[in-house]
Amino acid sequence: MKINKWMSVLAFLLMALPTMAQPNDAEPADPKPGPQEAWNTLKKVTLGWGTIDQRYSRSQVPVSSDKTLTIRAWKGERVAAQAVLATPTELQNVSMTVSDLKCGKSIIPSSNMKKYFVRYVLTDWHNDKKDSFLLADRLDPAKTLKVEAKTARPLWLDVKVPADIKAGIYKGTLSVDCDGQKLTLPLQVQVVNHVLPEPKDWKFHLDLWQNPYAFARYYQVPLWSQAHFDLMRPMMQLLANAGQKVITASIIQHPWNSQTFDPFESMIAKMKQLDGSWKYDYTVFDKWIQFMMDCGITEQIDCYTLVPWSYIFDYYDCATNSVKTIACKPSTPEYRDLILPFLKDFAKHLKLKGWFDRTCIAMDERPMDQMDAAWKVVKEADPNWRIEGAANYDVDSEIGDRVYDLSVAYQYKLLAREVLDRRSTKGQKITFYTCCGPDRPNTFTFSDPAESAFLGWHAMAAGYDGYLRWAYCSWTPQPNQDSRYPAWPSGDCYLVYPGCSSIRMERLVEGIQDYEKIRILKETASETQLKKWDTILEKFRSNSYDESQKAEDLLKEGKDFLYSF
Repeated sequence: MKINKWMSVLAFLLMALPTMAQPNDAEPADPKPGPQEAWNTLKKVTLGWGTIDQRYSRSQVPVSSDKTLTIRAWKGERVAAQAVLATPTELQNVSMTVSDLKCGKSIIPSSNMKKYFVRYVLTDWHNDKKDSFLLADRLDPAKTLKVEAKTARPLWLDVKVPADIKAGIYKGTLSVDCDGQKLTLPLQVQVVNHVLPEPKDWKFHLDLWQNPYAFARYYQVPLWSQAHFDLMRPMMQLLANAGQKVITASIIQHPWNSQTFDPFESMIAKMKQLDGSWKYDYTVFDKWIQFMMDCGITEQIDCYTLVPWSYIFDYYDCATNSVKTIACKPSTPEYRDLILPFLKDFAKHLKLKGWFDRTCIAMDERPMDQMDAAWKVVKEADPNWRIEGAANYDVDSEIGDRVYDLSVAYQYKLLAREVLDRRSTKGQKITFYTCCGPDRPNTFTFSDPAESAFLGWHAMAAGYDGYLRWAYCSWTPQPNQDSRYPAWPSGDCYLVYPGCSSIRMERLVEGIQDYEKIRILKETASETQLKKWDTILEKFRSNSYDESQKAEDLLKEGKDFLYSF
């Protein structure tokens, strides 16, 4: 979903080679530390509640509050809070605990609360390396952390409200131990009398593309080894807990011209035998799909792609004992000769596995004439093949109408209700995506955190089934330190870090949860309430972001109405 900038990418890759060796957890230096005078007036370590809508600077004294923080939540929901620690002196060991939250005899146990130190990464404004700065995003689950003198350290809490507790106000305490000095903050969670289903039952169609090759490179483990799968498992379970519906599979070599730091390899080996017949090895594909299903992602398998950007395909030729490449567009006889036997065999294999009905042949931003030509070959192989496509095809066109799962850019024209209803009646999905654009709303590391949550509200307002993003974990060379990449805005390549979630990812889940809550409330809403919902959601519907209205302000208004039920 990108336009390649080959020269800058190549230079970046060559520059990054010496830094690839080992995972690194240290934070980079702040290229723009800012004025330090305010630290001279801070005489002791302080702790206060901040807001999840702000990214707090490491080098500036934060503005926070020691008053009680109250978070609103449904039963079964995950909610977040952010506190900020500031210290004039170095702290060797900082740790956090959260008490049980109690409402009479009812309890949200401390085991339901995850605690993170918010770590800093390098970012910049749209590839302007002269304007690089540190930004708080990575959520580190470390038990303790050293905090430097004259710095701030945000602390992130994730609270999972049990689905079976009573409604009420649950009270407890966040405690932070700083080299033996204990600081505390009062915390309340107001639980309302509605229940959010488990993520596996959410209707929101979340499609964040996975890149398993990045894990093998970053951790330096053999591809598809047990160690590789073990390292991926927590991050793919995190994705499943966000309501992910789609498994990303690469069925040819480098479907996107190696645009990511870790290129996608083919999960299916293709071999031309001595007699000219074809043999296909699905071992890696099967392991990957089964692994992802075991992690809880089971609804859809998207196979990229039969219309690659380069129109180049490779296979192993037994006659010459070598890898051969062939360049052919879908409109050529060579393409049909190559792809048709593969698709027939692939369909047979998927049916034996019981996966055919959930599998899509995925085509990403390809010209309409080539999509049409590929479509004919796909349907010749098996008329029941389904197609997934991410592109601005006219939804009312013959091409758009054929695509089972169609994703359009955020900036694409808003679709009429009758078009959405027609696709829904046919069982077809329609989602939207953001990638290297627009500037807002988006999930770049420099994006306002509320923009990630805004996306769920936009999906509901526009009548979409969900959201697609091209990169869940296509990491940069050292993702824990530097989110910049030469071709696209910082953070465009990934939403999570090795072994860690992010503020961006957690706020995205917040917006998805809100989508589900609105969907549930609208099912039983009165006519008056539905009209009010229309008024609220209209502010999220536009495909042109209004810079005069901050996402956090729109979310506050929307959530106030959501919690009025």
